[in-house]
Amino acid sequence: MDLKNVSRNFSYFRFMFQHMKPIVIICLLFLSLPFLPAMAQEQQVIVPYTLADRDRAILTQTKMEVSFVSQQRQLDDLKTLFYGGFGIITSLFLFMFGYIIWDRRTAMKPALEQASRAMLDNRNFLTVLRDYSKKHPDLAEILRAHGML
Repeated sequence: MDLKNVSRNFSYFRFMFQHMKPIVIICLLFLSLPFLPAMAQEQQVIVPYTLADRDRAILTQTKMEVSFVSQQRQLDDLKTLFYGGFGIITSLFLFMFGYIIWDRRTAMKPALEQASRAMLDNRNFLTVLRDYSKKHPDLAEILRAHGML
């Protein structure tokens, strides 16, 4: 092989490659056309939910808000019930305490009257004994021994 021949072959390939370049690009483009829809689908953004899903979410949110309001109302009713029950129990305790004080006063009143009557009777009896001891000296000795005269 001579150098001239190789040089000619090389320039021939270079010439062919320069003119074949657009043809190769066009062929590759035509060959890739069937795969373009698949590539386009891969690039599409998939929406995570539909309009029906959005409507269901809105309905669920309104139901939850209504449920929350009803639960809040139930909690308020329960709190009112607790306050009412606590008030009733407190008033019962106060009533029982007042009744106990009133009952003791009522129960002690006859006892105090009886004690005051007993003290009056004791004074009267002591007065009678002192008067009687003026006529009987032996009784006067006994009363002096006990410090009653």
